[in-house]
Amino acid sequence: MKKYLLAIAILMSLNVSAQSDFITDKDPENGSVVFKGVITYDDLLSEKTFTWLKSGAESYKPDENSIKYLTAHLPQYKMVVFLGTWCDDSQNMIPKLYKILQLTNFPMKNYTMYGVDRTKQANFEEHKIYNIQNVPMIILFRDRFEVGRIVETLHKTMEADLISIIAADMARKQ
Repeated sequence: MKKYLLAIAILMSLNVSAQSDFITDKDPENGSVVFKGVITYDDLLSEKTFTWLKSGAESYKPDENSIKYLTAHLPQYKMVVFLGTWCDDSQNMIPKLYKILQLTNFPMKNYTMYGVDRTKQANFEEHKIYNIQNVPMIILFRDRFEVGRIVETLHKTMEADLISIIAADMARKQ
């Protein structure tokens, strides 16, 4: 009986840790907090020094027509995101993505986010699997196949770049 209880306890702890599984460190260059591993927006929002997420999301005003398009199409995709909490580009782009995900009611079960350090490494081998060389990196998947990436900078706006990936994918399907 004790063995079964122990097994259940281990399984429950594994399930809980699947939500967030990260370590924190200090960035050697600027002393900022580094999250490394699987993280959620709640994890980022709970770190007092990450004021950039809330303020960036609140100030971002995405195009309404783009939000309508993304509301209709973005939930058909899965998204994997890599960011550096120490990185200015991540601190600029990730709040914009967060705002769009909120406005489109994106299903967060289709979303995975990894924090990386300056060497672009997460906790395990994720950086190798996804070939992470720059952050932030936003990768969209449909039916387990990668359909596009936004890497380090935006070409236009966050919503326009997401629409561009989705439109190209839809054109390939036809």
